[in-house]
Amino acid sequence: MGTFEFKLPDIGEGVVEGEVVEWMVAVGDVVKEDDPILSVMTDKATVEIPAPCDGTVKSIVGEAGEILPVGVVCIVFDVEGDGNASAAEAEPAKEEKPAKKETPAPAKPAAAPAPAKPAPVESAAPVARASGTKALASPAVRQRARAANVDLQLVAGSGPAGRISHADLDRHISGGASGATASRPMGGAPRVARTGTEDIKVIGLRRKIADGMMASYSTIPHFSYFEEVDVTELESLRQHLNATRPEGAPKLTYLPFIMQALVKALGERPECNAVYDDEANVVTRHEAIHLGIATQTDRGLYVPVVKHVEAMDIWGSAQEMMRVTQATRDGKAGVDDLSGSTFTITSLGRLGGLGATPIINKPEVGILGVHNAKDRAVVLNGQVVVRRIMNLSSSWDHRVVDGHDGATLVQLVKSYLEHPATIFM
Repeated sequence: MGTFEFKLPDIGEGVVEGEVVEWMVAVGDVVKEDDPILSVMTDKATVEIPAPCDGTVKSIVGEAGEILPVGVVCIVFDVEGDGNASAAEAEPAKEEKPAKKETPAPAKPAAAPAPAKPAPVESAAPVARASGTKALASPAVRQRARAANVDLQLVAGSGPAGRISHADLDRHISGGASGATASRPMGGAPRVARTGTEDIKVIGLRRKIADGMMASYSTIPHFSYFEEVDVTELESLRQHLNATRPEGAPKLTYLPFIMQALVKALGERPECNAVYDDEANVVTRHEAIHLGIATQTDRGLYVPVVKHVEAMDIWGSAQEMMRVTQATRDGKAGVDDLSGSTFTITSLGRLGGLGATPIINKPEVGILGVHNAKDRAVVLNGQVVVRRIMNLSSSWDHRVVDGHDGATLVQLVKSYLEHPATIFM
């Protein structure tokens, strides 16, 4: 029997440390090579680290929320064979104690007390999940559930906000789960008054989001600008293109049209397609248009990037947007997919709303918020008619973007969307 020490690997260019998001194993667990053991978050992405060998977990280092430097031993396994660590390295040296004077042994040694029976370990109580909401679980748990043909909506989670762990899934598979059935999902029990509280540690992506939002809002003087856009003609074009789209082409939403409208508008207002290094006091304007698409996942908010939108047509924009957003939701987006944006679009989709003040994705200098389109009664040529109206919100870094420039960019986007033929001219 040997010992195998596994060090936190180099998980990306320039990454020197990572935050422990979730341990997927515990001391005493038997693992196989390539089983997921640890989820680590860096400044660029969240990475699942697989087991380097077969073995039994002997010890782990770092709780959820702790920062571990690359190269530190994060987990130790008992393995067959010699392993990669000597016994002297694996076990701390014992201090020599001074010899004690021998004392006569008692005539009748006292009987050893009977070992106490271990108290039964109680599993964490499942957390009720509101009916219709998506089950929370790591990508590794979802993969296991798919392989076992288990619907996670029917699994009771014991983690924060009902998050489902490997132990919860094991309990469900073994038949020990309670509180959820196909006919009565979690949250379907009779309503009772609740007085408990739950403390949730802000770690992982949620901490990154908090840090980023605080840095953006506290260092960037935001100004916001709102506009409404008549997308009646755009809706007709969208429906026509979807009805006649080539085989295999994606179905078009409004976003690909907005992306292409931004290509033309940012070409006319290059000061808005920029990033600001406030430490060096340098604004870098980009010819390439790399659009970040704010994407909500069950792990939090990510901003995958569609690169070189200026080199794409409407179909290519839609295809690449679908690729990066789906990869992000599945937890498969790489570092390159999640970095390098020059301007960001955030869509509230079906939630709609009349307006918002989106927070700038630092170090960019602007962000465009898109609200859902609705039929409204408007006055057109002196007549009250029904038109399809979409609201746009925008925020700008007032240190480097003047109010006139930000408003002009939004007005250009409005013009292209209201006369969609001009997007393609």
